Amino acid sequence: MIISKFGGTSVADAATIVRTAEIVRGRLARRPIVVVSALAGVTNALLGIARQASEGHFISAVSSVQELRERHLAEVDALLQHSSERDEVTSEISVIFDELASLCEALSVLGFITARSLDAIAGMGERASSMLVAAAFRARGIDAVHVDARKVMITDASFGAAEPQTESIAVAARAIVAPLVQDGKVPVMGGYIGASTDGITTTLGRGGSDYSASLIGAALQAESIEIWTDVDGMLTADPRVVPGARPIEQIRFDEASELASFGAKVLHPATIAPAVRLGIPVWIYNSRNPGGHGTRITFDAPRRSVTAIAAKRDTTILRVATGRMLFQPGFLRRVFELFDEHSVSVDVVATSEVSVSVTVDDTAPLDVLLGALRQVGDVSVERRRAIISVVGSGIADDASAMGAVLRALGHRRIHMLSLSASAINLTILLDDADVPDAMRALHAALFEDVTP
Repeated sequence: MIISKFGGTSVADAATIVRTAEIVRGRLARRPIVVVSALAGVTNALLGIARQASEGHFISAVSSVQELRERHLAEVDALLQHSSERDEVTSEISVIFDELASLCEALSVLGFITARSLDAIAGMGERASSMLVAAAFRARGIDAVHVDARKVMITDASFGAAEPQTESIAVAARAIVAPLVQDGKVPVMGGYIGASTDGITTTLGRGGSDYSASLIGAALQAESIEIWTDVDGMLTADPRVVPGARPIEQIRFDEASELASFGAKVLHPATIAPAVRLGIPVWIYNSRNPGGHGTRITFDAPRRSVTAIAAKRDTTILRVATGRMLFQPGFLRRVFELFDEHSVSVDVVATSEVSVSVTVDDTAPLDVLLGALRQVGDVSVERRRAIISVVGSGIADDASAMGAVLRALGHRRIHMLSLSASAINLTILLDDADVPDAMRALHAALFEDVTP
């Protein structure tokens, strides 16, 4: 069997859902299990509704709920106009939005929102889209069955970024999903959402629909996992920044993970972890170009000095310096304990004899953390920085690729430079404003120039 996951742009409206149905029809012999995201833009809209309601803007929130209801019901009408299921699906989706309106009323009265309530709201997009897509498939002759993802994707109760319970997921998938496939049916379920062992709705964090697909694939030991999006697989750079970016036919698991972590938005960073454990290939395809080659992510991809470059913008550098660091055991441990205590994630780290420099997202909550860090040393903050990652499994085999990178950057100021512990990612910290030109210069030097 295979897992076919379709993102929001692949199920944005009736036209894209019809196209998705034809893609699935062409894979029926491979016994697909379909995982879908919410309709494009719906999750953001739901989070906005939750915020409006909790801030007391009940009328605005209810108006937004009605807009989402009407959008979904319009797609039901377009997809099921000749189907006997039309009224039933309309009723089922209306119940979801009735539930959303009730939650908005409660939040408006309380005046605040909990992580548990936010998960209940954020997951409604996938609940509605999976019902709609399953019905649309059936109306087009595909024997699809809707599966409530919350019955299969068992997690802990860490609302907002729940941790999947892989053994429980495997048991549920074998009991609920596998028999449907064996009977020749196509299970359709929402990504991103799950439920705690108590049955409370949880979410896997933003981008978690890809993760859901990979977890189900691992649980059922699928032949492959397909991620259908709106680009022709992974490219050597972001085509919006580098017009000459080229498709990558094959890429190694570790390279894809590094690129995803540092700005390549085609793939969620956690997506491939379950697949990696079992060596299940992951494919990235374009639902707008189903005949395209796509990108295969696997263990046996060619080893290259540079496979791709990616950029992560809106980055801040924190530098902690103190003479007490010299020969003082435990200093770095204390610094990173403070980051852990204040729930601030770090991307890149560089140290010297008397200082440590780290990068964090611009959106990270820093006020309290900075106060704590100043108890252990002098702290400086540099905003409007960006990370460029040059990724290749063979980048450290010799100095030629790294030399080409530094030559291509020319006069641009480099704030930090680091080779990852796995020796496949050269990260460069630049001014944010330099990123577009730097990316184009690097791509020309690494992928376009004839001279090595």
